[in-house]
Amino acid sequence: MINLSLNLTINLQLFSEEKTEKATPKRRREAREKGQVLQSKEINSAIIIIVSFLCLKIFGGYMLNHLLSFSNSFYKEYFLKSDLFNTGDIHILMLRMISVIVIIVGPLTAILLIFGVASSYMQVGFLFTTKSLEFKLSRLNPIEGFKRVISKRSLVELIKSIFKIFVIGYLVFNYAIKEVYNIFRLLELNTENIVAYIGNVVFNVGIRSGIALFILAIFDYGYQWWDFEKNLKMSKQEIKEEYKQTEGNPQIKSKIKEKQRQMSMRRMMQDVPKADVIITNPTHYAIALKYDKEMYDAPYILAKGADLIAKNIKDTAKKHGIPTVENKPLAQTLYNTVEIGQIIPEDLFQAVAEVLAYVYSLRY
Repeated sequence: MINLSLNLTINLQLFSEEKTEKATPKRRREAREKGQVLQSKEINSAIIIIVSFLCLKIFGGYMLNHLLSFSNSFYKEYFLKSDLFNTGDIHILMLRMISVIVIIVGPLTAILLIFGVASSYMQVGFLFTTKSLEFKLSRLNPIEGFKRVISKRSLVELIKSIFKIFVIGYLVFNYAIKEVYNIFRLLELNTENIVAYIGNVVFNVGIRSGIALFILAIFDYGYQWWDFEKNLKMSKQEIKEEYKQTEGNPQIKSKIKEKQRQMSMRRMMQDVPKADVIITNPTHYAIALKYDKEMYDAPYILAKGADLIAKNIKDTAKKHGIPTVENKPLAQTLYNTVEIGQIIPEDLFQAVAEVLAYVYSLRY
C-alpha cells in the first residue's frame, strides 16, 4: 500500500476581512475627500472658551463703557420723551442699538472667528468638500440610527460630557468655597466694585475651566487619532484590490508590456536596413551600427540582440546587403554597455573606426 500525504501551507489572512493593515495613501486621500479627517472638537471648544474670557478681561472695560454710555443716552434722549413710540424715533433707536451691538460684540466675534478657523486649520488644513452633506437614504434607516445612538462612539461622547461637567463643577465649587468670605462682604461695596468683583470671579472661573478643558482636549485628540487610524485600517484583500485598481491587473500589465516589447522589436528591425555594418559574435550577438555625422559626432546603435534576435538582425542585414563583420570582443562590449539609440563610448572609437573603414573600403 502506498501512503500519500499532501501538506499545504495557506496564508489564511489573505482570505480574512479583518482590518489589520495601515491605511494606504490612496485610502487616506479618499477619506479626506469625503470629509473624514482627524480633528478634536474639544480642542476648538477649549480654545474658544479661553480666548473668550481673555477678550472679556482685555476688552471688558471698553464694552462696559459703551454699554453704559448707550444706557445713559437712551434714558436722557428717549425714555423721558412723551412721544417716544413714533415711527421716526423707533427707527433711529433701532439703528443706534444695532450700531452699539456691533461696536461691543463685533471685535469679540471677529477674534473668536479667527481663532476658531485657525484652530481647525492647524488640525485639518485647508479642506473644502460637499460629500459629507450629500443625502444618503441609509441615514433614514431607523435600525442604523439606533446603532449610532448606542454605538461605542456615543458612549465615549457621553462619558466625556459627564467628565467635563464633573471637572467644571469641581472647579466652580472649589473656587466658590475660597471666595465665600468675599461674597458675604459684597453688600459693603458700592455698585462699581461689586460689578468689578463679579467680573473678576467670572473670569477666574472661566479661564480655569478653559485650561482644564484644553488639557482634557489633548487626551481627546489622542483618542480621536487612535479611533481615526482604527477606522481607516484595511484588510489584506482590500489592499490587494486597491493595488489592482491603482497599478492594474498584473496579467493585463504583463500583456501590455509584451505588446510594447513586440512593437519596439518591430521598430528596431525596421531600422536594421539603415545600418552601415552589423558586428557579430558571430552566433550569439548582433549589433547594427550607423554613422551619420549630421545627427551625432560618433556612430550609434540602431539595433542589437542575442540568439534568435541576433539571427533575425543578420538575416535582415543579408537581405538588404548590409555587410557583416565578425568581432567577438567588440560585439560583446557593445551589447553589454551601449543601449539602442546611444552613441558608442569614446574608448571604442578606435575599434569601431577600423570596422567602418573596412566597410567603406568595400563600398568604394
